[in-house]
Amino acid sequence: RAAVDAHPTRCPDPQHAALMEAAILAAKKRGDSVGGYVRLFIQGLPAGLGEPVFDKLQALLAHAFLSLPACKGFEIGSGFAGPDATGLEHNDPYRWNSPTSDDGRQTSDAPTMTTTSNRSGGIQGGISNGMPIDCRLVFKPTATVLKPQQTADDAGNNVELQAKGRHDPCVLPRAVPIVEAMAALVLADCWLRQRGQVGDPWPGLAGPLHPQGAPTQA
Repeated sequence: RAAVDAHPTRCPDPQHAALMEAAILAAKKRGDSVGGYVRLFIQGLPAGLGEPVFDKLQALLAHAFLSLPACKGFEIGSGFAGPDATGLEHNDPYRWNSPTSDDGRQTSDAPTMTTTSNRSGGIQGGISNGMPIDCRLVFKPTATVLKPQQTADDAGNNVELQAKGRHDPCVLPRAVPIVEAMAALVLADCWLRQRGQVGDPWPGLAGPLHPQGAPTQA
C-alpha cells in the first residue's frame, strides 16, 4: 500500500509511474487528457462469497465498478486474453497444501486447498475460491479538455466549444481509492448475505462485521 501511495499517479512501479506522470503532464500541456487502467487485487478473502447464478461475485463487482464515472470496461483474471488459451491451458488446477512452520516443518493444522494458477481471478462459478481476486478496470480520458471542440447547441447550430477552468487531465489517481471503496461495499454486502443465510460462516476470521479488521486488502 505504501508503494501505491508513494507516487502521485498511485502506480507502485517507480519506472512506470514516472512514464505515466510524463504522459499525463504532456497531455495537460497540450490541453488534452488521457485514460488508462486500474488493476485491483483483493487478498485474504475466504472461499464461499457470491452466488452461482444471478448474483455472481464478478457480476456484482462489475456492476459496482461500471457505475463509476468514466469507467468503461472491466475484466477479471485472464479477461480478454482468455480466448488465446485452450481449455487445458486456462484451467486452474487445485491442490492440497500441507501447512508448515517458519522452519519448514509440517504442522498439525488442517491442510489448505489452493489453485496452482489464478487465471479465473479468484472467482469460479460466481463464488470466491480463496485465491486473490485480480481484476482490471478501464477508465476513459477526461471528457472536458481545454482544446476547442466541435459540438451543437440547442438552437440547431453547429458551434465550437472551448472549456475553461481546472479539469484533471487523467482520473486514474483519483479513481484508485474509489475503486477500493466500491469493492469493499460489494464484499460487505456479500458477507451480510452469507451471514443472513447460514450465520457467520467464518467466526474466527476478522471481517467487515468484526471490529478487529477487514477481510481484504485491496
